[in-house]
Amino acid sequence: MRCYRSFLVVELIIIICFSAISLNINGQSKPWLVPDEYKTLKNPVAKDKTSIKTGMALYIKYCASCHGKTGLGNGVKARGLKDFPGDFSGAEYQNQTDGEHFYKTKFGRNEMPKYEGKLSDEDIWNMVNYMRTFKK
Repeated sequence: MRCYRSFLVVELIIIICFSAISLNINGQSKPWLVPDEYKTLKNPVAKDKTSIKTGMALYIKYCASCHGKTGLGNGVKARGLKDFPGDFSGAEYQNQTDGEHFYKTKFGRNEMPKYEGKLSDEDIWNMVNYMRTFKK
């Protein structure tokens, strides 16, 4: 009887571990595919003080609650999200083109809201310029 209980406990632990691993693998977000025409899209807004200041105000209003004030993905709403909002200071983000950032902000996906119709293209470009300042 004692051996049988030990066997059941070990079996239960194995099932829990496999379930957790399976959930983790399935819970990861899929790569965010951006159409080629957006990948090569050039930012028409100059990266000057005015653009960065405008982008900062918009970022604080629309993005900081999830992405954090400094783009580390640690905003107050981040803990309630299914997927990590991303670290804008790292190479994975900074190595993407401005066009990719524009596309993701404009059209969104899953928990990331789309800003098409809420913000002008110029405002989105200003935010892209501001988010570039998070680079490590």
